[in-house]
Amino acid sequence: MARLLPMGVQHVVAMFGATVLAPILMGFNPQVALFFSGIGTIIFLTLTRFRVPSYLGSSFAFIGPVLAVTGGDASRISHASFGIAGAAVLYAIAGLATIRFGARWIERLMPPVVTGTVVALIGLNLASSSLTNALNDKFTLATSADAHKVLVAAVTFLVAGAVAVYLRGFLRLLPILTGVLVGYALAAATGQLDPEAIARIGAAPWVGLPPLHLPTPDAGALLVICPVFVVLVAENKGHIAAISGYMRRDLNPLLGRAYLGDAIATFVSAVGGGTPQTTYAENMGVMAITRVYSISNFLMAALVAMLLGVCPKFGAVILSIPTPVLGGVTLILYGLITLMGVKIWLDAKVDFADQRNLVVAGSSLVVATGLGVKGVTIGSVNIAGIAVGTMLALALNLVLSIGRGARDVTAA
Repeated sequence: MARLLPMGVQHVVAMFGATVLAPILMGFNPQVALFFSGIGTIIFLTLTRFRVPSYLGSSFAFIGPVLAVTGGDASRISHASFGIAGAAVLYAIAGLATIRFGARWIERLMPPVVTGTVVALIGLNLASSSLTNALNDKFTLATSADAHKVLVAAVTFLVAGAVAVYLRGFLRLLPILTGVLVGYALAAATGQLDPEAIARIGAAPWVGLPPLHLPTPDAGALLVICPVFVVLVAENKGHIAAISGYMRRDLNPLLGRAYLGDAIATFVSAVGGGTPQTTYAENMGVMAITRVYSISNFLMAALVAMLLGVCPKFGAVILSIPTPVLGGVTLILYGLITLMGVKIWLDAKVDFADQRNLVVAGSSLVVATGLGVKGVTIGSVNIAGIAVGTMLALALNLVLSIGRGARDVTAA
């Protein structure tokens, strides 16, 4: 337990920023999202027979469609929840089909060139948010406050990197948590802690149930949100491929169960008023840097997240982590996510002398990275860069595979 608890907390720290940011952007309650991320992770681990190490957190792919349904009106969150539940049902059907008929159809739809691209574009798409946290949204170093932010981010980054590379023993397994603690202390010493955030820690109660609510039936919300399940299918396949590569173990036979676990977790979350869920690349980054793939760590992380979900004071402590600290650790995590995509290409021996592979991967990466977290707005609907890049990779793979042999397409 002395080792398990900090390992689990490290995974919570890694996922916390994005898992809380997504509901804030969509208008959901972060405490509810955090609570259901823990429940969802336990559901996922159970459905995959405790053989796929993953953490489930809030999905960014739904941000645009959810905002299109709510229009920023908090009273319509329950309508969006109905659409999310519908997407989860379609996702579950994809999972059951994969369990029943195997992953062959997924492999044809998403060969390694696509899955590697999807994983890589997730890291690249989030790159600007890491640098924004480390500096500011204008990327300008003009004041002493800017310099202090960069200092905190740099120290956090260097400490986390040094712990992973140079230390031995148990501490080597806690680079992210160590980096955050040192960065937090430096931020406090340089006066960068938000006084309001500190005040909220003192005012927050120790125990408080998250505000749950049921979905409101809405056919329009179903039509807008349901198609996003395709993005989750692509993301999850890419994540399974990346984890398989790092573990040197073929987890593809569990792909259908992974889909089903993620889908049920998303459905349960939606029914309770939480955010849609997906396997989290941030936690894959922690596994990559520590080389520890224990399921126990994720069970502990899930329990800690559920505790945070019913303990507003702990949640307030995590929310008080200064943005430069998050910028420092996510610089490592997002870089690792990007390279996981590259590793998928290398392990599958994707041929980039093939012009088709160049077009599928290159254009999707450029579009997703160019749009970033702001995405593209079509009429009143905003579509996240990750979703656009994923859909583009899928579409280009299908279109440019016309006239090619099935063997060539799968091998690509």
